[in-house]
Amino acid sequence: MLIPINDRHVFVTGGSSGIGLAIAHRAASEGARVSILARSQAKLDEAKQAIQLATGVDVATFSADVRDFDALRRATEEAGPVDVLVVNHGVYLPGELATQELDEVRFMIDVNLIGSFNMIKAFLPAMKARTDRRPASVVLMSSQAGQVGIYGYTAYCASKFGLRGLAEALQQEIIADDIHVSLVLPPDTDTPGLAEENKRRPPLSSIIAATSTAMKADQVAEKTLNGIKSGSFIVPCNSVGYLIAFVTAGLSPQRSYIMASVEVVCAGISRLAGLFILWSWYSSIEKWYAQRKK
Repeated sequence: MLIPINDRHVFVTGGSSGIGLAIAHRAASEGARVSILARSQAKLDEAKQAIQLATGVDVATFSADVRDFDALRRATEEAGPVDVLVVNHGVYLPGELATQELDEVRFMIDVNLIGSFNMIKAFLPAMKARTDRRPASVVLMSSQAGQVGIYGYTAYCASKFGLRGLAEALQQEIIADDIHVSLVLPPDTDTPGLAEENKRRPPLSSIIAATSTAMKADQVAEKTLNGIKSGSFIVPCNSVGYLIAFVTAGLSPQRSYIMASVEVVCAGISRLAGLFILWSWYSSIEKWYAQRKK
């Protein structure tokens, strides 16, 4: 274990539901002091009660919009030093770029990407100045759509791809402070947000997304906490995620000599497997449009 969770302060954005709530619940059960942030105070109160009933841990709640830097800075002052910052919030409004309104594009970029910058910018000074000199962690919740472009996810992919650049550069800036960055890459996850997305997601998006098996929020939370504790930079969540991680490893940090060796050895075969997946997607797109023309 590189980064301990027990008796540390874990701060989770988007913590009132879905993956964020599952991470907060699991962190509390492992002995962490937990704070959660979301926009709805009512949902935060429900989440706090659920965690307290299950774990006995009294969770701190903060109602704020991640697009509001001043509100986040106030939350920082009230929350105190944070050891593990989980930047988990996110929105997805499906649609093809040709027909999607630019207001929706800006909304996704503002929440998913700029909101992540705001969170880190607000909390990082206190993390760097912490008196507890044990390793700390900044966790960015990306997506498999942050590794590979997917039909109907144009703006969402752009916002999640941006998190990778943020994570890679940030790791270089804060490694001297013994703060480790983790980039979590879940597939479709069974959350209230996914249920809303499916109501408007293009059919082709659903066909392509089905390539990677959907997961439960608790499963993603377990992968996330394990990734944090081991100090992993890339945290895939299922078999397809590992394949894509091998294909897209590039110059991303790798702290495990074993995994680095696997990436080198598997680079060729994983690229071939990835190409077959990509070709199947383009084949599905061609067939779907051919049927529409008929």
